[in-house]
Amino acid sequence: MKKPTVDEVLQQGIYGPLETKPDERRKYLGTIRERIIVALYKRQVAEAEVYPQIEQSMREYPEAHLFLNGNMSYEELSKYVKLAAKKKIEHKIVTNKEHDTEIGLILAMGHAIDKEEIFITKKQQYLEKPHEKKGLFAKFFKW
Repeated sequence: MKKPTVDEVLQQGIYGPLETKPDERRKYLGTIRERIIVALYKRQVAEAEVYPQIEQSMREYPEAHLFLNGNMSYEELSKYVKLAAKKKIEHKIVTNKEHDTEIGLILAMGHAIDKEEIFITKKQQYLEKPHEKKGLFAKFFKW
């Protein structure tokens, strides 16, 4: 590893440490695209119900991190904060005063996973089978 020059040290002192893909990090709430498991737009986060795909992804990736857009109201974000606390997922509310992104929520890993499709287009119901209630005769007779 090469030793930093005086100019590089001064530049980092003035502007902060060098950052990989700064435009991508501004867009994706501080993380980069290759680490994202799933993402929601602001309008989707603002909906009344939690997206089941987010809860399912939290169950599948318990070591993930949740990033929420701090430019949104806490009332809109609170259901996801509560879900993250329930699932013991680390969460962070990210506010960038200079750049406002259309993304409202990101669930990401600390390393690259390179998922092809990260945006949820519509809500899907769980694929769990509902338990059927059987009547009195069903207990005695097999149909």
